[in-house]
Amino acid sequence: MTLVKPDSGKVTVDGQYLYHRRVGDKVLPANEKHLREVRKNIGMVFQHFNLFPHMKVLRNVTEGPIHVLGVSRKEAEEQAIDLLEKVGLGDKHDAFPGQLSGGQKQRVAIARALAMKPKVMLFDEVTSALDPELVGEVLAILRQIAAEGEMSMLIVTHEMGFARDVADRVVFFDAGRVAEEGPPSKIFSEPENERTQAFLKAVLEH
Repeated sequence: MTLVKPDSGKVTVDGQYLYHRRVGDKVLPANEKHLREVRKNIGMVFQHFNLFPHMKVLRNVTEGPIHVLGVSRKEAEEQAIDLLEKVGLGDKHDAFPGQLSGGQKQRVAIARALAMKPKVMLFDEVTSALDPELVGEVLAILRQIAAEGEMSMLIVTHEMGFARDVADRVVFFDAGRVAEEGPPSKIFSEPENERTQAFLKAVLEH
C-alpha cells in the first residue's frame, strides 16, 4: 500500500510495478504520480477501522469514489447503499461510526474499501481488535467476498481455521521472513518447517 517502503526487491500489481516505473528500457524509482495511479488498484482494511468519525456511514463509503475516482455523488451513494446491504448494514447508512459496534465499524470499513473496486484487497488483522463474539460476523463477510472471486485478497491473520478454509495459498512468516508457503492442504497437514509445526501445534490444539 506504499505505507512502508521495501528495502529491496520489486512489487508488481496486476503486472505493473508499484515502487518502480518503466521508462523506455529502464526501471526507475516511482514518482508520486505513478504511486497514486497504482494505489487506485489496491484497497486496504485496517486493524482498527480508521473510519472518519465526523462523517456518517454513507459518506465514509462515498468519499473515495467521489474524490479519487471521479464518480458522481448519485452513483457513489447508490453503490454505497448496495455495499452496505451486502455487509448487513443497510439500515446504518445514517449513523455515525461512534454509534456502531466494533464489528459494524469493521464491516463499514470493508464496504468503504470495496467501493474503490480494487484489483487487490489488503486485510490487516481485521478481527484482532474485535470482541470474540463479533469475529464471526466479519469473517463471514470475508468468506463471501472470497467466494465471489472478483479480486485478489491478501489477508494477514491469526485465524488459522479461516485461513485453512478460505485461502488458495498460505505464507507463514517468522521474524519477518518467509518460513514456509504452499496450499492450505500442505501447510496445515504436512508443514515442513519446524517453526511452522510448532506454531500450528500450539494454535490448533487450543
